[in-house]
Amino acid sequence: MNSSADEEFVYDEATGEWIPASQAAANAAAGAAAAGVVEVRDSVGNLLADGDSVTLIKDLKVKGANQVLKRGTVIRSIRLTGDSQEIDCRHDTIKGLVLRAEFVKKG
Repeated sequence: MNSSADEEFVYDEATGEWIPASQAAANAAAGAAAAGVVEVRDSVGNLLADGDSVTLIKDLKVKGANQVLKRGTVIRSIRLTGDSQEIDCRHDTIKGLVLRAEFVKKG
């Protein structure tokens, strides 16, 4: 008797096939690991990481602060938020600043 005949099968909605439960568990674990990794790229395509310094590529009006961050302003020690387009950072005059990655370049 074959051991695969005793194994439970589950329906995989992504592929539309019936697969062994052990394979489904392995696929779910691999998918969760891949989903946890978010690539954040700046305006020119450079990969950003926690702790990087970035430079603004255009003047940005800061909502709620009545202030403008000028082009060329360096923002040090950024933090990635888990969103592929947003970075969390700190500026001398603004606390809790969140910038879109399309307005910065690594530098």
